[in-house]
Amino acid sequence: MSSLWLAACFVLHPACAQTQEFASLPDSELQARLAQWLPADVILLGEQHDAPEHQALQARIVKALAGQGRLAALLLEMADSGQSTQALPPSASEADVQRALAWNSEAWPWPAYGPAVMQAVRAGVTVRGANLPRADMPAHMTDSSLDSRLPAAAWQAQQQAIREGHCGLLPERQVTPMTRIQVGRDLRMAQMLTQAARTAKARQVVLLISGSAHADKAWGVPQHVPADLRVRSVRLQAGGAESASTSSGRTENFDQFLVTPPVPAQDYCAGLRQQFAPTR
Repeated sequence: MSSLWLAACFVLHPACAQTQEFASLPDSELQARLAQWLPADVILLGEQHDAPEHQALQARIVKALAGQGRLAALLLEMADSGQSTQALPPSASEADVQRALAWNSEAWPWPAYGPAVMQAVRAGVTVRGANLPRADMPAHMTDSSLDSRLPAAAWQAQQQAIREGHCGLLPERQVTPMTRIQVGRDLRMAQMLTQAARTAKARQVVLLISGSAHADKAWGVPQHVPADLRVRSVRLQAGGAESASTSSGRTENFDQFLVTPPVPAQDYCAGLRQQFAPTR
């Protein structure tokens, strides 16, 4: 990423002053960057799931916070609420950790996320699942009370994100039920974060690793965290200016951007087109 883009970003919005290229950041400088987020009760790391640099960076952040004694708990979108490593010793094997978290390797490849998880386990930090279990989703799809859990503009933004996330192929009648699931997932993550933060020691922070949409302050998890908790939302951004200009990358929706190299473009809509194609 060029210094010219950084300068332009700063002019557009002050939050861009916190944007940094983290591909080869020395540990000492990473520690300094982390200090900018503290004090905080909760830090949300919003990743791009197909960016390996993001998972590598998350492992470094977990190691750094744990090494400072600042990490109270590591929470994950990638495991369901109710799953935890609390009963495991720091010497637990990776297989034991995966069993404790009921890890779904088909959805979330362990080689990508295992390093961050194991950094926490080895440091004696509990790792907890934070996501809404699939078994709870049908009830959320018909729960109209979820429709008012966000401000009207944020609810509409969530609905549009659902449409875009399904490449415009999702039947309109399914948009509201799917939006309710998304809000329900954010609520569950916020509840898990709040529980962990309420029991954390002084000066410690709870870290959530999730997709960037969940970390969005305008309509994601931060909307459901109690106002007395100090929340820092950080987006891990693959690519440069063209990525940061998208609706999901608005600088005002995050406290800081950490920019990593772009990832190869993939047509994720191709599979959905086949899934939603009418049968002949």
